[in-house]
Parts: sequence; structure tokens; C-alpha cells
Amino acid sequence: MTVLPSSIWRLPAAFGDGRGLGQRAYVVFLSVLSEVFAFTAIGLIARWGEVFPRWIPFLRSRRVSRRAAVLPATIGAAGLTLLFTLLFIASEIRGTTIRGDDLPADYPSQAGGWEAAWFYFCYAPLTLWRPLLGVLTVAYWKRRSAAGRAPAAA
Repeated sequence: MTVLPSSIWRLPAAFGDGRGLGQRAYVVFLSVLSEVFAFTAIGLIARWGEVFPRWIPFLRSRRVSRRAAVLPATIGAAGLTLLFTLLFIASEIRGTTIRGDDLPADYPSQAGGWEAAWFYFCYAPLTLWRPLLGVLTVAYWKRRSAAGRAPAAA
């Protein structure tokens, strides 16, 4: 749920005036990819994050390796931390784009009024993605580690 509002904000912007086909495709791809990655985090709390579903050929009903789940989640949380920190520093504090250009007057946070409020309302939850992914990753590792040490039920 922390990723969805930013996608909701981005998709209408993708089809605004002055956007080429490549820009539109990029924004749609970015939104869909973000949602797919966010959905994989559900595997850290769902049964399919511990045992592969039956519909997956060759892996069905086998246990998911802890490292196979924790390593990508850890890399994702670290990458998101770096990405969001750099984006925030570049765009909000320095007042520039990622490339170092001045922010255009129509940049969402520069627009003011309801447009800026809507932008921040949609993007603020996205900042929670990284810490929540980190917490889920640690909880998954601890739960799976404890399950591996638990004595077999008689």
C-alpha cells in the first residue's frame, strides 16, 4: 500500500500533454514494475514466501531458501534507501533534478496549492517502503531461523 499512491499519481501524469510515446511507456513501466516489486514483499509474510506454490513447475511445494528471500529483500531495502536519499537531496534540498538541472516551474512540489499537496500526499507513503521492507526482512529471517531450530512436533 505504500507504493500504490505514487503510481496513482504518476499514471495520469504520463498521459498529460507534451509527453512522447517513450516517456509515456517509461512512466507506465515504472509504475507497473514498482507495484510488482512491492507485491513480492508480501512473500515475506505469506505462505508462498516459505513454500513455493504448487503451480510453479520444478519448484512446487519445495521450501524457499531463507537466503533466496532475504538477500534480494535486503538489497532492495538498501537500494531504496540510497535511491530515496539521493532523490530527496537532489530534488528537494538542492532544488535540482537528478541530472543537476534547475527544477522546472511546473515541477509538482514547485506548483503550490492543491497540486503540491496532492503530490506530497501520494509520494509521502512511498518513503515508508524502505523501512517497512527492512522490518519485514528482519522479521522473516528471525521467523524462519526460529522455525529451523524448533524441535519437531511429536
